[in-house]
Amino acid sequence: MLDSIYDHKVPLISIEEFIEMNKNEVFVLDIREEKEFNVSHLKNARNPGYFWFDMRKVYDIPRDANIVVYCSVGIRSEKIGQKLIKAGYKNVYNLYGGIFEWVNSGRPVYKSNGVQTSEVHTYNKEWARWVVKGTKVY
Repeated sequence: MLDSIYDHKVPLISIEEFIEMNKNEVFVLDIREEKEFNVSHLKNARNPGYFWFDMRKVYDIPRDANIVVYCSVGIRSEKIGQKLIKAGYKNVYNLYGGIFEWVNSGRPVYKSNGVQTSEVHTYNKEWARWVVKGTKVY
């Protein structure tokens, strides 16, 4: 079902592929809004946001670096991934299923203070149905 929500203009990366890639240098961008990010996010992710996304927030990332973008399920991150590709970034990947799939697969998420948590911001009650593990916050 997830495949039908993507435009497929940004290469998708599975959780397993991301974990393997993450053994090397990779920049992880959480494209959700700050409120969502503060509930939980992937370790070492930075949060340039979605609504107020500005290329100046990623200026320090080399154009040939590996970049993995994610959001709740991958819709917003795909749009920002397209912007990054248009700006000349060469190795941009959209995490398949986003943070929801990450949490559903039992992977850890962290609060802004670095403490692991079971909470995940589900955006709203409707989107909460996609999350089967963890504590839903909206």
